Amino acid sequence: MTDTSNYLSDDDVILMLKFQQGDNSAFEQLLEKYHAPIINFIFKFIADRFEAEDLAQNVFLSIYRSQKTYVPRAKFSTWIYTIARNLALNELRRKRNRKESSLEETIENEGGNMQKQRADNNVSSAAKELEKQELAGIVKEVIDSLPQHQKTAVILRRYENFSYDEIARVIGCSVSAVKSLLSRAKSALKEGLAPYFKG
Repeated sequence: MTDTSNYLSDDDVILMLKFQQGDNSAFEQLLEKYHAPIINFIFKFIADRFEAEDLAQNVFLSIYRSQKTYVPRAKFSTWIYTIARNLALNELRRKRNRKESSLEETIENEGGNMQKQRADNNVSSAAKELEKQELAGIVKEVIDSLPQHQKTAVILRRYENFSYDEIARVIGCSVSAVKSLLSRAKSALKEGLAPYFKG
């Protein structure tokens, strides 16, 4: 059983416990601190600012609803990023399912040619956009292509400065597995970026 006292040195856990005791200003402080970072974190998964803001609201709604049942079993940041990651991945699955259903309907009704052309146009415009972007933009494209666990590990490590242990808690794996994920992601990034640094 987790010793909740391990997390009582976390200022954000203290705020959540104050909120649990009826201090609404404590929740407002958490909202102010994490609102923008959570939107940015989700945006790195789904690449849609409006939907990222919408999902971030759901993250805080989930935390608000946990007021009475909250028990600190991890750092607050680990907990909130775990909620955000799960919502983002669920949204990606829904999008993928909608896209697959839409593609099947198009192929049935129109032979699929028009739909495939649209996809090609998207790839083409993405390639043109890449030409205009600097290294950061290119890196983002490569990160987006990584498997979900690798992508999560890279985002949390690179952009959120999470420790290996914190990443392990968010993903639900061991620290050694996180190191392995980051190592494989680094190799994939190196391979993906190689074409941009030839000659």
